Amino acid sequence: MRRFSLAFACFFRLLFGGKLPKRAVDYLPEGARPPELLPPQESEAASDERPPEQPPHIKEARRPRDVSAHHRDGALALLALLQREGRLVDFLRESVDDYDDADIGAAARDIHRGCKKVLDDFFTLEAVMPGAEDDPVTVAEGFTPTDIKLIGEAPGEPPFRGVLRHHGWRAAEVKLPTLTDGVDRRVLAPAEVEVSRPATAAK
Repeated sequence: MRRFSLAFACFFRLLFGGKLPKRAVDYLPEGARPPELLPPQESEAASDERPPEQPPHIKEARRPRDVSAHHRDGALALLALLQREGRLVDFLRESVDDYDDADIGAAARDIHRGCKKVLDDFFTLEAVMPGAEDDPVTVAEGFTPTDIKLIGEAPGEPPFRGVLRHHGWRAAEVKLPTLTDGVDRRVLAPAEVEVSRPATAAK
């Protein structure tokens, strides 16, 4: 009869009040009792099983990095290097239609020298497929299309035999300078202003 009356009470307490009477806790299955209604010893054990709250600095450290922004800043930093050493941006933004081949060739020599310096200082390059142009080569089975580009119609399945038209380039090592926080990477080259010294007032 006690359980019958308790079940009756639980029905109306849930229907009109949304809560079970405290007497019903003793009939809940193990593990279903809320910690605030457990005896002191069991309540402490249940609270100990909860995962500890992570300190704020740990949560901050595990935030995913903005990879796209990092790649963008790296690309802008490289473009700034090419502009600083070879004036590449100036050359590409300038229309060369009004210049003759001799003038363009003279300018290209300086640009080539500066841009080559950037490659030599910050990159170690190697050939994807070693060999000289027009050398006979064999493309083995299981090759990676991003490493080797097939030109023409490839009959059947690899291995393929052909002629090397370009050995490709792979960056074996990159040593770009560390990006400094707080610098606007969009500024590829600062504006240059030549300031004239004011004339000294006549005495």
